[in-house]
Amino acid sequence: MSIEQEVKGKIISINGPIVKASGMEEAGMLDFVYVGEKELVGEIIRLENGIATIQVYEDNSMMQIGESVVSYNRPLSVLLGPGLLEGIFDGLERPLKVLADKSGAFLFPGVKASSLSTDKKWLFVPLVKTGDMVNQGQKIGYIDETELIRHFIMVPYGIKNQKVKKIATEGEFTILDTVLILENGTEVKLANYCPVRKPRPYHEKMTLNKPLITGLRVIDMFFPLAKGGTAAIPGGFGTGKTMTQHALAKWSDADIIVYIGCGERGNEMTDVLNEFPKLIDPKSKKPLMKRTILIANTSNMPVAAREVSIYTGITIAEYYRDMGYDVAIMADSTSRWAEALRELSGRLEEMPAEEGFPSYLPTRLAEFYERAGMVKTLGGEEGSISIIGAVSPPGGDFSEPVTQHTKRFIRCFWALDKGLANGRHYPAISWLDSYSEYSEEVKDFWSRIDPDVIKLQREALSVLKREERLSQIVKLIGPDSLPDNERLILLVADILKKGFLQQSSFDDNDMYATTEKQIKLLKAIIEFYNAANKAIELGSPIIKIKEIGLTDELIRLKSSVGNHETDKIDAFINTIKEKFSGVINVYK
Repeated sequence: MSIEQEVKGKIISINGPIVKASGMEEAGMLDFVYVGEKELVGEIIRLENGIATIQVYEDNSMMQIGESVVSYNRPLSVLLGPGLLEGIFDGLERPLKVLADKSGAFLFPGVKASSLSTDKKWLFVPLVKTGDMVNQGQKIGYIDETELIRHFIMVPYGIKNQKVKKIATEGEFTILDTVLILENGTEVKLANYCPVRKPRPYHEKMTLNKPLITGLRVIDMFFPLAKGGTAAIPGGFGTGKTMTQHALAKWSDADIIVYIGCGERGNEMTDVLNEFPKLIDPKSKKPLMKRTILIANTSNMPVAAREVSIYTGITIAEYYRDMGYDVAIMADSTSRWAEALRELSGRLEEMPAEEGFPSYLPTRLAEFYERAGMVKTLGGEEGSISIIGAVSPPGGDFSEPVTQHTKRFIRCFWALDKGLANGRHYPAISWLDSYSEYSEEVKDFWSRIDPDVIKLQREALSVLKREERLSQIVKLIGPDSLPDNERLILLVADILKKGFLQQSSFDDNDMYATTEKQIKLLKAIIEFYNAANKAIELGSPIIKIKEIGLTDELIRLKSSVGNHETDKIDAFINTIKEKFSGVINVYK
């Protein structure tokens, strides 16, 4: 950036992370600025009569009035290129490992480092040749960023029908090297800057009809999330929001994971940073980090940086989506992000809305969640971004503003239940309070695997809902007062809870379930229910059904059968039919 493009001002007011500077007549809204002698990163959020109101993203303790402010007439941006994967960044895309080497465990205000290594050389392989016509979003070469992900270099947006003047031959280059020159003079390097608050363009949004397979049975079978969809995981303290997101990051069939730790406790993010590099990707048997990007903004970091971390994460996700990948974003948690908005709004003396949150909270939530979707990219690829946001309502109260506004913009709601968590039932997703609007859209996928799967899902949910109503009666008069067909509902609901919905992350056979195993487990339970129901209708007492001795085996089936041993479940279903045929014949 040349000196003529700089706009210099002076600080005239400091209110926590909100700073005002005069002499900024030539600056623009949302411009990136350096604030003070330490050159802290900031962003202009208001302009009035040459006075700029600036949001400072670093600790500005000891800053004084009169210090300089410099604007570079460009928006707050992140550097996108090879080297993002396996990276651990803060909300401003600063590499935390590099900064730790410079300043130790606590970051000094103003400490700087390039987001991506400028020294590392990458093997670039061209996909076009001199004289070819290229368009925006088109792939012009690739780099094998990790063993799992091929990183494609694309033509910048706004370039249409340009001839390739020069293309680099296969060889090693740094991110600063030019690999493509077009006839109009445009030079393409391996890395480029992209504004964080402006969504990256695409050709069109597509219909969502493919589920994001998570390996968690309660999600995949009852409350599915489509690739390109949006989901929220609300729950009080200790209900397992972070653990559920960890499981989704490890087991979901997304190509790339972007994990945003936004305002969470430092020790919790430390666990993530220590644990993720040790995790093995179950599909490739390679380290999970080779397809993961971590963004860490803990609760003790400057509150303003928490606000921008969400946009940094979604911009990185859009970059990989444009290469044709399916990306899943774990945002933990959007409540802490909303609290940052509330604090900054208070500093700006804006009129508060409900519970002190700014009136534009719904707009900001909508802007974030609507950057999800399955799209056809400008380069003709299909890519998707699925957003899974954790919500931390105070006291587990789902009627508070962040949860309620989030429900307006998401289509999948996985409500965590304190009672289930206290009973060590994980994942603690309530089958009564949760819902998914993607069930109809992805049913063709499940029907292709097994045409009976939709019927099985409905029967299982019906049993669980009937059991909830009966449980109120049981509390008053006890289970022995119920007729046998209703006592069967209680028995089968217990099997569903323990043998299907509950999963153990410490059991190799149960921590993840393939689609085939999920369907066959549910089929076995519903087969037991239908056979037992028929026996009761013919006059068999429920005690006889219990004496058959299948219930415990049915519950243990999830851990006794591996993902590639589903023929054992088929054999067990045949056993159910044989044993009940004997009971039914007695009462015919």
